[in-house]
Amino acid sequence: MGLLITLFYIVFVLAAIVLVVVILLQEGKGGGFGEALGQAGQQTFGVKAKGIQTFTGIAAGVFLVSALLIHVFNRIGMHSSVFPSGGGESGAPQVPGEGR
Repeated sequence: MGLLITLFYIVFVLAAIVLVVVILLQEGKGGGFGEALGQAGQQTFGVKAKGIQTFTGIAAGVFLVSALLIHVFNRIGMHSSVFPSGGGESGAPQVPGEGR
């Protein structure tokens, strides 16, 4: 379970980085980071570019789904314990200096 959560954290961070870069590449009303790429960047990442908007939506979807899956798997993992089930005093750690 820990490996799966780690994998989703990696996907989450990569999706966040891709999402930030793709949003910065899009040209707004007054220009954007896409202008730094010259004429080819303006044609590819312009306001009317449908492909980059679709890619942004997919990246945002991956970001949200990975965040939800991280939450769900962490909640499932919270219910497991390293102590044996059955409660009682046998599984409780002993604190030095405290009498019972």
